[in-house]
Amino acid sequence: MAKGFGNIMKQAQKLQAQMAKVQEEMATKTVETSVGGGMVKVVANGKQEIVSIKIEPEVIDRDDPEMLEDMVLSAVNEALKKAQEMLSEEMGKLTGGLNIPGLM
Repeated sequence: MAKGFGNIMKQAQKLQAQMAKVQEEMATKTVETSVGGGMVKVVANGKQEIVSIKIEPEVIDRDDPEMLEDMVLSAVNEALKKAQEMLSEEMGKLTGGLNIPGLM
């Protein structure tokens, strides 16, 4: 029985190393989203960090800052959602689709 447990521990360590590698790779992979017909674009990486925000000048209206704020907020939230989905997909490849708490 101890031998079987040792194999499980080795497999767990191997999986943990693979997951760490995927998380490192996620820093270089990005997703992009845009709102307002492309007027606001947000890029996030797989570590769920915002990499860039682009705002077209014509969407900037001094009399209506709330519209721009809403567009930026919407684009940021969508980019982070896509980044999470990308990470979940990559981790799912390692775990065979198992939902293992604490591994992401």
